[in-house]
Amino acid sequence: MKDLMHHQSVHVGDKPHKYTECNKVFGRKKNLEQHLQIHAGEQPYEVTQCDKAFITDGNLKQHQKVHSREKPNECTECNKVFRWEKNLNQHQKIHTGEKRYQCTEFDKAFIAKQSLEIHQQVYTGETAHKCTQCDKAFITSGNLMKHQKVHTGEKPYECTECNKLFRRKNYLKQHQKIHTGEKLYQCTECDKEFITSGNLKKHQKVHTGEKPNECTECNKVFRSKDSLKQHQKIHTGEKRYKCTECDKAFITNGQLMKHQKVHTGEKPYECTECDKAFITNGELKRHQKIHTGEKPYECTECEKAFIRNEKLKQHQKIHTGEKPYQCTECDKAFITSGELKRHQKIHTGEKPYQCTECDKAFSTNGKLERHQKRHTGQKPYQCTECDKAFITNRELEQHQKIYTGEKPYQCTECDKAFITNGELKRHQKIHTGEKPYQCTEFDKAFITNGELKQHQKIHTGEKPYQCTECDKAFITTGNLKQHQKIHTGEKPYQCTECDKAFITNGKLKRHQKIHTGEKPYQCTECDKAFITNRELEQHQKMHTGVKPYECTECNKAFITNGNLKQHQKIHNGEKLYQCTECDKAFITNGGLKRHQKIHTGEESYGYTERDKAFITNTYLKQHKKIHTGEKPYEYTDATRHLSPIKA
Repeated sequence: MKDLMHHQSVHVGDKPHKYTECNKVFGRKKNLEQHLQIHAGEQPYEVTQCDKAFITDGNLKQHQKVHSREKPNECTECNKVFRWEKNLNQHQKIHTGEKRYQCTEFDKAFIAKQSLEIHQQVYTGETAHKCTQCDKAFITSGNLMKHQKVHTGEKPYECTECNKLFRRKNYLKQHQKIHTGEKLYQCTECDKEFITSGNLKKHQKVHTGEKPNECTECNKVFRSKDSLKQHQKIHTGEKRYKCTECDKAFITNGQLMKHQKVHTGEKPYECTECDKAFITNGELKRHQKIHTGEKPYECTECEKAFIRNEKLKQHQKIHTGEKPYQCTECDKAFITSGELKRHQKIHTGEKPYQCTECDKAFSTNGKLERHQKRHTGQKPYQCTECDKAFITNRELEQHQKIYTGEKPYQCTECDKAFITNGELKRHQKIHTGEKPYQCTEFDKAFITNGELKQHQKIHTGEKPYQCTECDKAFITTGNLKQHQKIHTGEKPYQCTECDKAFITNGKLKRHQKIHTGEKPYQCTECDKAFITNRELEQHQKMHTGVKPYECTECNKAFITNGNLKQHQKIHNGEKLYQCTECDKAFITNGGLKRHQKIHTGEESYGYTERDKAFITNTYLKQHKKIHTGEKPYEYTDATRHLSPIKA
């Protein structure tokens, strides 16, 4: 009769026995007494096989089945075996769908009463079991014990395949399925399979779009509660996991472990297609999509597709113009927090990634890795149209647009279009006149930091790129490559109007403006116009009288560095350009070409007023002044040289 009364109290919810220290209530006095032993630390029943001890004899007997590996209770539906009958009974309810324990607050139901109680504590905020090492608290003592292994570093469960250690046995079991390839949980929407039901449930929210967990700080929504908790630490600034090698700290232990592999150099996930290796399996999977060409995430605004959903989301912000990450030092804003962090290193000057081959340092590990490929000569990304190879896949994709003719980035000021957004931004600064990068040596300013750095090498005299054919050296690798084409005779860019060919595409474009007559760069001082902005800038120095390039031999000054170099060849007697018809040699290639017209009899520039023709356009212009009577240069005793007559 007494046992019946105890049982009926389960249905009515009667729990008359309460412990005042932790406010826990019990249906039976015996259960309260057992619970008191937890607080007292009393565990009279010890295990002979290990150092564990238990409060009750029943708990000891149950534990001993762990050592004996005895699992006598088998499920008839799926052949799963259990140590205890009560666990089998609970498991069978998964097959029957029976969930007797209903939450009164929400429409959730549970198989076991304990699961309902734990669920209710989530919403009441009740966490009775507090960690003495940190301020974390837990609903169950089991969860507390699992958590304490984080502080002790205890990982008793070892994988026999790869020697990886785990805190919990179920983590080990999940991990072992990676080696066996077992994926029991299939998505009904797509063909993806998962190791755990939890991973399947998370994945299904991708198809439903369900994100029930909202951040109260920024209204961002997340699929899982864990993702929300991690995100909230961004707002609180909490980074509990510190690296012992450097001063970096991380929000999650997983992020710390991933970071530590940077120091150890460990990259266990190797690509079978190429020799690349990765820190995480996720990085490997993303990389493999490069080989398969798989890009499942497509932009609805344009036809661009992406390997990852995050990359699609970032791309969509280009269309919306959204840049939520603002720099506090300047007025720049960015699409991603990663871009903002990289930008902030410009202000701090932080470059923690040092090259072991040379003294260069970089703000990101990615930039360092790209730079190191210059030393190794590694260019894994090959163009299928030509024999060119590239260090990064992005460089290859940009190069391929030359063949497709794709230029998605359009200037709103003029009709020019560009392959990359970076090229468009640089071009737009021509219209705005913005030149934020100032030379400290004299008053020259530049559109990009790269242009400034190149210019500063003029002052330092640094020319790290040496030609192997001759003794010439260059400031940039691009200039060296252009120069080497002089030795090879390579001129891949052909003009469709005439038979001229050029070393670079830029030189071809400038040449084509001669045929079209296009001169978009107008001088504000006089009515002259020019094909390139550089020609205009050089011309404007005639009005200002600025001649920054001075000869050390005779103190003569020049508008451009190129003119100075040509002049210096007069002093050193250098004449590199030899005529093949006679023994004459010339300082410049232009001088040689003009001379060769004497041998060919070519007179390109005809004068319509007379029947005279001239080798160069300059000679034609000078001749015309005979007919117009124009004499712009005046001789004075004071200056003892010809100078332009002022209007």
